[in-house]
Amino acid sequence: MKVDYLIAEIGSTTTVVTAFNIKNLEDGNIYVESEYQGKSCTTVLDGDVTIGLKNAIKEIENKIGEGMTWGKMLATSSAAGGLKITVHGLMERMTVKAAKEAALGAGGIIKMVTSGKMRMIDIKNIRKIDPNLIMIAGGTDYGERETALYNAQLISNERFNKPIVYCGNIENREEIIEIFKDQQLYIIDNVYPSIDELNVEPARKVIQDAFEKNIVKAPGMNKIKEMVDGSIMPTPGAVMESAKILYELIGDLVVLDVGGATTDVHSVTEGSSIVLDMLVNPEPKAKRTVEGDIGVFVNSKNVIELLDIKDLGNLDKEYMLSHIKPIPTENEDINASYILTKKAVDVAISRHVGTIKRKYGGESGFIAYGKDLSQVKYIVGTGGALTRLPMGEDALLNIRYMKDDVTMSPRKGAKALLDTHYIMACAGVLSRENKEACKALLTQSLNITKDMEFLEE
Repeated sequence: MKVDYLIAEIGSTTTVVTAFNIKNLEDGNIYVESEYQGKSCTTVLDGDVTIGLKNAIKEIENKIGEGMTWGKMLATSSAAGGLKITVHGLMERMTVKAAKEAALGAGGIIKMVTSGKMRMIDIKNIRKIDPNLIMIAGGTDYGERETALYNAQLISNERFNKPIVYCGNIENREEIIEIFKDQQLYIIDNVYPSIDELNVEPARKVIQDAFEKNIVKAPGMNKIKEMVDGSIMPTPGAVMESAKILYELIGDLVVLDVGGATTDVHSVTEGSSIVLDMLVNPEPKAKRTVEGDIGVFVNSKNVIELLDIKDLGNLDKEYMLSHIKPIPTENEDINASYILTKKAVDVAISRHVGTIKRKYGGESGFIAYGKDLSQVKYIVGTGGALTRLPMGEDALLNIRYMKDDVTMSPRKGAKALLDTHYIMACAGVLSRENKEACKALLTQSLNITKDMEFLEE
C-alpha cells in the first residue's frame, strides 16, 4: 500500500508511527484517510533509533496485511534526552524570562538558567549538562551591552561545539559575530527589545531549525536521516505548533498533555483587557510550561504524594501504588490511572495559570502575575492518559473556575475537546510541509465543526 505521509513520534520510551493519505475534496477542502498507527519501543539505547521505527512500521503492515511505501516521512522526537537548552541573560524577570519562554515554546527542556555575568562554576555546569543548544540574551535594544558580551566571550572560550543562539541587544551583533566567528551561531531579533515587550516567535523558529540540524548527532539518532526525509521537530514544539494552528481555527485555548513522565501545558491566548492592565510583567501569547515531576507512570509516586482525601475517595495511597500500570487494562488499574491523570491536570494548570493579588502599602486595587486563561474557549486534551482513558473530558472540565468574579483560570463556559486520534504532535510537524493537511488532521481528531461557539453555561 502507498501512503502520502508517514510521521513518527519518537519518545523516550515509545515510538508511534502514523500513516495516512491526503484527499482533496470537490469543495476545495482536504480530508485525511487511510489513517493507521503502529508502535514500538524506542531504540536509542540500542544505538540506532531506526530499529524502533522499522518495528512500528512493521506493526502497521501486519495490521493491513501488506507492505507499505510512502511519499514522505517526517518525525518529532523527545528521545536522546530531548532538546536540552541553557539560557543566559541579564535580568531574571526580563531578558531571562523572555529567552526561557522562547526555548520552552520551541519544545526545549531548560536545564540551566543564569542572570547577570556568568562565573566559572556556570561554565563547569554547562559542560556537565552537555546541552543541545546555548541561548545568550541580555539588554533591551540600545540598552545595556556589557553583560551579554562578557557571557558570550566566556562561553566562546570554552569551545563547547554547540549551536549558539544570540537573542539580545541588537547593538552587540557585530561583536557577537566576531566572538563566535568560527562556531555555529544564530543571530536573531531580541527576545526582549524594549521594556514590557516580548518577542519570542523568531527565537522559537531558529531553535527548532537548530534542533533539526543537530539531532542527527545525538547518540542513537545518527541514522535517523536514512529514513526521515522531511522535517524533524522536538515533540513539545510540534504540539505547540498545533496549538497555534488550532487558535486560528477555533480561538483562545489551552492544551494539556499528560504523559508517563511529564505533563505539558500549552496556552494560546492574549487574555482579558482587565487582567492585562494589572499585569506586572508581560506574558507571551503562546506559552508552554512543563512539569518534569508530574507523570502518571514514571513519576506516578510524585503525583500519589500530592493526593489528598477528596482525591482518593474510598481508596488509599498503598492501593494506588499497587495499581499503576504503563497501559492499564483492568478496571482497578484504569481507575487508579484516572485519579492520577486528574491530579496531574489540576497541578499542571495551577502552575501554568497566573495569580491576582491585592496591592498593599497604602495602594488600592490589584496586581496580576503570570498567564491569563480567562478568555480560553476550549480546553484540549492530548497524550495517552487523557485520550485513551475514560473520563478524560471530565478531568479537563474540572479546571474551570465556576464563579463569576475576576479570575485568570478558564471560565465556566469553556468546552473540552479530546485529541481522539492522538495526532497533535504529528499535525504540528506536518504543518511545516502542508498546513492545510495539518488543519484537516486536527479538525478530524478533535471533531471540530464550523458552528462551534463559546457559550456561557
